[in-house]
Amino acid sequence: MAVGSRLRHVIESQQFSRTLLEDLFSRSDEIKREPHRFMGRLNGQVMAALFYEPSTRTRLSFEAAMLRLGGQTMGTDNAREFSSAAKGETLEDTIRIVSGYADVIVLRHNEEGAAKRAAAVSSVPIINAGDGPGQHPTQALLDLYTIKDELNRIDGIKVAMVGDLAYGRTVRSLTYLLSKFKDIKIWFVAPPTVAMRNDLKAHLDERHVPWVETEDMEAVLPEVDVVYMTRIQKERFSDPADYEAVKGVYRIDKERRLPHRQEHPRADAQIRDSHAPAAARRRDRPGG
Repeated sequence: MAVGSRLRHVIESQQFSRTLLEDLFSRSDEIKREPHRFMGRLNGQVMAALFYEPSTRTRLSFEAAMLRLGGQTMGTDNAREFSSAAKGETLEDTIRIVSGYADVIVLRHNEEGAAKRAAAVSSVPIINAGDGPGQHPTQALLDLYTIKDELNRIDGIKVAMVGDLAYGRTVRSLTYLLSKFKDIKIWFVAPPTVAMRNDLKAHLDERHVPWVETEDMEAVLPEVDVVYMTRIQKERFSDPADYEAVKGVYRIDKERRLPHRQEHPRADAQIRDSHAPAAARRRDRPGG
């Protein structure tokens, strides 16, 4: 199966059409069924991982994927402190140099829009692995694939996005992807200080995707097929008091599970049960 269209860079979820998403999911199914067929596909290729923010799962998942496909990896952790950025080098200058060493660059950055800036000057593809409160499209691809794998459909599902919706880049990316499908309904569950931004709500209105905004998670749970839990991100708050006022406000535990349905919590959300749902565990493994 050939993926129908190709992207030079992966910067934001808006780049993906429904057709391309379905092609990618079919390819993912092929790789799961017959992984041996894809070993060595990237022999001789080098991936550079430039991470200006801390990361464990995302960084390792990219590196594991590259290695399993026969490629090689190099990179730097906490590049704000341990790269030439600490000496004043701009992101654009770093990308120009690193693109001479690698065949693809995976970039995580603390500033929204950094991936677009990198793509504008790079001679090799840029993959956005999270840009501040902006987007994290590869994580959203994995989350959407997990939902499809668990529910056997995407059309017609009802999803609750819970937690830090103002700064949660995975929520933004996943919502953009969901808007490509039919009969989707979304609940945004958050305190007002971290409510979903207006640009994304306007996008849903343009796509005729119904959405509801509320602070009451308990009222929403019986209505939805998927709960997408995100943590309140302390690192995004300039005032510690604002963070303390909302941290831990939502949680999923044994009493708050969806009967006969699936939860897809972020791994760092407030999950008060050591036996996390199987779908959540699987979602963290192949990573994006």
